[in-house]
Amino acid sequence: MDDLHLTLKTTFGYSAFRPLQREIIEAALADRDVFALLPTGGGKSLCFQLPALQRSGLTVVVSPLIALMKDQVDQLQAAGVAATYLNSTVDADESRSRLRGLHRGEWRLLYVAPERLMLDNWQENLKAWNVTALAIDEAHCVSEWGHDFRPEYRQLAKLRDLLPAVPVMALTATATDRVRADIIKHLKLRDPATFVASFNRPNLSYRVIPKDQPLKQIVGFVHQRETESGIIYCASRATAERVAETLAGKGYAARPYHAGLDAAERSRNQELFLRDETRIICATIAFGMGINKPNVRWVIHHDLPKNIEGYYQETGRAGRDGLPGDCLLLFSAGDIAKQTHFLDEITDEHEQQVARAQLRQIVHYAESAGCRRAELLAYFGETFPSDNCGACDNCLEPRETYDGTIVAQKLLSCVYRIQQNSRFSVGLNHLIEVLTGADTDKIRRWGHDRLTTYGIGQDLSRPAWAAIGRELMRLGHLTVAEGEFATLELTETGMELLRSRSPITLTKPMNLPKAKRVVRREGDIACDEILFERLRTLRKRLADERKVPAYIVFGDTTLRQMAREYPTKVGAMEGISGLGEKKRAEFGELFAAAIAEFLETNPRITFGE
Repeated sequence: MDDLHLTLKTTFGYSAFRPLQREIIEAALADRDVFALLPTGGGKSLCFQLPALQRSGLTVVVSPLIALMKDQVDQLQAAGVAATYLNSTVDADESRSRLRGLHRGEWRLLYVAPERLMLDNWQENLKAWNVTALAIDEAHCVSEWGHDFRPEYRQLAKLRDLLPAVPVMALTATATDRVRADIIKHLKLRDPATFVASFNRPNLSYRVIPKDQPLKQIVGFVHQRETESGIIYCASRATAERVAETLAGKGYAARPYHAGLDAAERSRNQELFLRDETRIICATIAFGMGINKPNVRWVIHHDLPKNIEGYYQETGRAGRDGLPGDCLLLFSAGDIAKQTHFLDEITDEHEQQVARAQLRQIVHYAESAGCRRAELLAYFGETFPSDNCGACDNCLEPRETYDGTIVAQKLLSCVYRIQQNSRFSVGLNHLIEVLTGADTDKIRRWGHDRLTTYGIGQDLSRPAWAAIGRELMRLGHLTVAEGEFATLELTETGMELLRSRSPITLTKPMNLPKAKRVVRREGDIACDEILFERLRTLRKRLADERKVPAYIVFGDTTLRQMAREYPTKVGAMEGISGLGEKKRAEFGELFAAAIAEFLETNPRITFGE
């Protein structure tokens, strides 16, 4: 048994290295810069912890996660390793004590956040502490193309100049080719030894189902797994709270975790989860990075994630012990609209472009009829060697297909006619409005109501056309142009399909075979929920200015009717409940203008009776 194996066995208690661990450790001990990409649960931490025990001096570990620092240091100290951390949770006296220990050379590993490392007075410390290695964990945070970009990570390149002879190891659990190149460039890694493990997590199963009464779906899922730990990811704090309350009301040990809770409660809920006293955490994405809990058996996404890398990392928190884990995503087209609405609020054009591209990719994944595992691996540049993974919904229960030749011809020819007629491309929403014969300012202004393709798609609903458009993008017949407006263009294969009129098979949307009649509740007013929220914001501002409750301006019934009928002129507000003459005179113009502005960037939704 050599030294590395002996340390592995005696200090860490493992009898064998995981894939690539030994090679990474040997490269690090040869004083090479290292780039290491290991999936969640692949044993990244050991790659810098073990070398720290084999060499003299101090290994500095940069981590963005306070919870992870404490967790790893606790584990190392329990294993007899001289490790410590410095962050905002450590009081002044204890910080001074740890700093004295660093000056005396008592510690082998120091965990620290990137912001603290770059403070002016730390530069002298780093030079004085005999630093012999730098490990940068969660290195994808350096890239704006990663799912968790943190500007402070860009500052870490200065360490190269400060400690030029010290080898650097960058580690991440998730990164595309583009992000890998970014990490190597921005951290100034010198001819790094590069190690990329397989992204495949064979013990995880993946399922996507249409979102339909999600609380009921989640309760049903949890009911079959009453003794297991799981995480439910939600897009908003309010949803995380609501899901946790619902599950707790049914007798399940569930707690929320999000940035709106005070630090003590967040910490307590996380601790209860780590100790298995709470089985279920209902969380925003603030939870989980670096949570070293091996027995999470399932992960549910209540809402559509923002990107594939985030989804991969979040699902990767299941089954870290190698035992089976289930990953369920609840998906609805409404989630796409919500996410798009949030993207519209991003002011930086480049940042918005990146976010739109990432959203398209996760929507493609959710709607795809192909093997989920193969889709995930392909995103990271890896090919899955089998046609059937045997552990995802599409492989276990292949979706129905249909002859999509006519609808594809309609949509592709509409793209072609608009481009030919106008000399510019349009986005998917406008394209669908042309297909369905909508009457909008843009259609009239651009003359698209005179195209031969205007109104040829009135036989299908807008959501159906949107799904067809997204599938044609996924199949490579349409592409999204680079730039601010995400316009659609025909690819070479799309042009050939249009010319040849070749047959094409499309996949039925997930909810098509199981379409249910929507039962309306008494008094419910179906409306454009995003517009409704926009009008509520306006109402609150007006009410605040007048120092009155919001309902004094308008009740929700009035706003919901506006958000259903889209009146863009005061005269069109006739008949809307709760809108008398005085209110129409006082507020009508403001609300009509807000609706008109909304429609400039959002499609109308048609509501049945």
